[in-house]
Amino acid sequence: MENQVLKALKERRSVRKYKAEQITDAELTAVLEAGTYAATGKGLQDPWIVAVQNEEIKAQLIRMNAEVMGTTGNPYYDAPTIVLVFASAPEQWPNALQDASLVLGNMMLAAHAVGLGSCWINRELQMFSTDEGKALMSRFGLPDGLIGVGALSLGYADGEPRLAKPRKENYYRIVK
Repeated sequence: MENQVLKALKERRSVRKYKAEQITDAELTAVLEAGTYAATGKGLQDPWIVAVQNEEIKAQLIRMNAEVMGTTGNPYYDAPTIVLVFASAPEQWPNALQDASLVLGNMMLAAHAVGLGSCWINRELQMFSTDEGKALMSRFGLPDGLIGVGALSLGYADGEPRLAKPRKENYYRIVK
């Protein structure tokens, strides 16, 4: 069976090298809106999405993430846009991490669909548990009590993505 969605699922790869050119507002809106259509437990729409194109804030995020990672490089791979996803703490909503992960997944697939590259970035949990991170969340207008779940680097790929690795044998089972 083949259709555009299944094809996109198989073709989408993580991008780790971006052109400096900023993405269009229409492309960004399409990606963000796709995130809002991710399934969420009880339809609560618990996650929060923040797209950052401000150079000063991006530099701060890069520094914070690199510090957690123990490096001085750019963990967001010089992407022109960084998309952050937050959710309630799991003790407040048990499906918080799953819901936010689906948001990130939807946005990665949408980015591919509109011709953008993306890569899931980690360490937002540690970054936004600090006083500096909490101050940024307040600056973003987010409610108290959220945690950072993950982020996407987002932009135009600089080069062709690698081909998918062969899938491992017996990756899935069918039990009838």
